[in-house]
Amino acid sequence: MNVLKVKYALWAQDWERCVAFYRDLFGGEVTLYMEVWSEVVINGAIIGIHGGGEGKRTWTGLSFQVDDLPAFIEKMKSLGGELTSEPVDTEEEPMHLAMCIDPDGNQFMLTCPRKRG
Repeated sequence: MNVLKVKYALWAQDWERCVAFYRDLFGGEVTLYMEVWSEVVINGAIIGIHGGGEGKRTWTGLSFQVDDLPAFIEKMKSLGGELTSEPVDTEEEPMHLAMCIDPDGNQFMLTCPRKRG
């Protein structure tokens, strides 16, 4: 008995918009495309998108570690996403975490490694 794949499932009121959001924001590859279930592969992880969502804010537990947090925040906003928690940048706590919402209400995190020294 083997695990074949691990997927993160999101509900989307507008499944086409949601697929495009994750594909365009993270340079993902769409490997399956239909309203009942679509898949976007991002750095080996599969984001499954199911049509028929209500568009309400939903915590997903989904997190993306990126190399340039400010650039990804701007790109995310340009694609219709929202920033719900501004990243903090102080000497004690370098900017490393932003809380975001995709256009269909799914909450996710953008993180970058903390720079020390």
